[in-house]
Amino acid sequence: MIWSILAIALGGAVGALSRYGMTYGVGLLWPTAFPLATFLINLLGCLAIGILYGVWLNRPELSPVLQQGLTVGFLGAFTTFSTFSLDAWRLMENDQGLMALGYILLSVCLGLIATWAGLMLTR
Repeated sequence: MIWSILAIALGGAVGALSRYGMTYGVGLLWPTAFPLATFLINLLGCLAIGILYGVWLNRPELSPVLQQGLTVGFLGAFTTFSTFSLDAWRLMENDQGLMALGYILLSVCLGLIATWAGLMLTR
């Protein structure tokens, strides 16, 4: 139990710092009203969780502590669906309803496709 908690805590710290770094970097490289960093982070997180899920399906002997550290810790802190909802709300508040709708539809649909692609990469 203690190893799982430590793995989740370490993964969460690395995931949060990774999200911050990517948000900062994307903002510098491509400043836009569209929440591009959150969008890209969500897609990468969906792809990664698909890959990890596929790996653990094919290799159940792998460490559950590592699985928890990567999925609950790292990806739980790295992916930003709570930020996603706030970004969509802010777009709607700023009378950018069409951009908000596009953002929501693209994030959900491409996220599902990225999760499937990650899983297919492991099969």
